[in-house]
Amino acid sequence: AQSLKDKRQVVRSLKDRLRASFNVSVAELDPSNLLNQATIGVVSVSHSRDYLDGLMKNVERAATRIANNAGAEVTDSFVEFL
Repeated sequence: AQSLKDKRQVVRSLKDRLRASFNVSVAELDPSNLLNQATIGVVSVSHSRDYLDGLMKNVERAATRIANNAGAEVTDSFVEFL
């Protein structure tokens, strides 16, 4: 991003599109003023671990696609089941 405003626009777009497409909760976890990175958390609740596993794989693919279209990239991701 060239400015903090640009970064916020990319992050907001990513969050909004993931929420709308997958009915998940999305938040920026570490809102830093660094222009070149953001930490995004995605949460969903279900009684089926298999469903959640598939959902999170789809969310990750979509996040990567959305980020790439915005000129950004996903550099790391992980899934944790509680």
